[in-house]
Amino acid sequence: MQRRDFVLAGAAALSGAARAQHPASHAAPQPVPSSAEPYARLQDGVPHHMTPEQEAQRVTDSPAPRGPQGRWAARAALPIPRSEMAWATAAQGRMHVVGGYGEGAVNRDYHHIYDPQADRWLDGAPLPRGANHVAVAADGGRVYALGGFVEQNRRSDTNAYVYEIAANRWSPIAPLPRPRGAAAAVVLDGQLHLIGGASEPAAERASVGWHEVYDPKADRWSARKPLPGARDHVGCVAHGGLIHVVGGRFNTFEYNTDLHHVYLPARDTWEPRSPLPTARSGHGLVVYRDRFFAMGGEGGFLVGGVPRQAKVFGQMESYDPVADSWQRHAPMTTPRHAVGAAVIGDWIYVAGGGAVLGGSVQSAVHEAFTLG
Repeated sequence: MQRRDFVLAGAAALSGAARAQHPASHAAPQPVPSSAEPYARLQDGVPHHMTPEQEAQRVTDSPAPRGPQGRWAARAALPIPRSEMAWATAAQGRMHVVGGYGEGAVNRDYHHIYDPQADRWLDGAPLPRGANHVAVAADGGRVYALGGFVEQNRRSDTNAYVYEIAANRWSPIAPLPRPRGAAAAVVLDGQLHLIGGASEPAAERASVGWHEVYDPKADRWSARKPLPGARDHVGCVAHGGLIHVVGGRFNTFEYNTDLHHVYLPARDTWEPRSPLPTARSGHGLVVYRDRFFAMGGEGGFLVGGVPRQAKVFGQMESYDPVADSWQRHAPMTTPRHAVGAAVIGDWIYVAGGGAVLGGSVQSAVHEAFTLG
């Protein structure tokens, strides 16, 4: 979403109620029906029908060489249209999607869990505090939720939580050393790396290159070498003992980047790698069949709140870390940005997201990709 449009007015100013800052324990996650409406307006939460002008924002052309195309298939829609949630994470064969925009507000405490075996969604214990652009990562039987934007996007947050899957319960952990949202989180060797993002104040919010590591055993944060080129809304994965950060934006989606850096933990240093073929931000990035698949994203600019050269990316591009090269695959059936993406089995699941540039239209669309 565009930085200067973070503070919303009217009906969208009705934020999700803040929850007490103590462990939230609930019964086992319960099934919840899918949304009958694929799209909804953020301003008032009512169903939305995409206009031809909005559908024209969708782009799928990629300059990368052609690879195996694979295929997309529809899956159970999210319980409600939503976007700007945490980049989803997979744990114990299920996908967790937390926080974000939806139902006329931007500070939601949603926690939806997708069960691919039953092709249905469950309601998990809600976030202790509603937020959007929360960084998430999973390790074993735990899901971590870090930072985000709160108070109608006026402030970035330091709150951090861990979700115990077996207990369906959130508990607070050591807060972030510095507030930020739209950062990337990834687990490597049992430690949680939080990289990039954007920090306050809202009126002057800017990208950061901060790189901090959380030790779950000590419940403590420590600093690491910053990301070269401060940016937010990046894609991030851990693979082969290294961390890759791909794409993102410098302060706003008007300044997307194709930068691709890899972090070498043994040397606490970063090195460049082959750039992302389609510069974008707010995209998903996952490891699938030992390649990194990037999908979705947005770009363009707003003039007086009106989109200009608006793009919602549907390109599916994958990176081979051995050959340091990219190729393209079948594009998303429904291009979106600010999606939740996770790998379970031989499928990449991509749920929700923004249907147009910015955050004005939410989506419940859920589609999955496989190379077959």
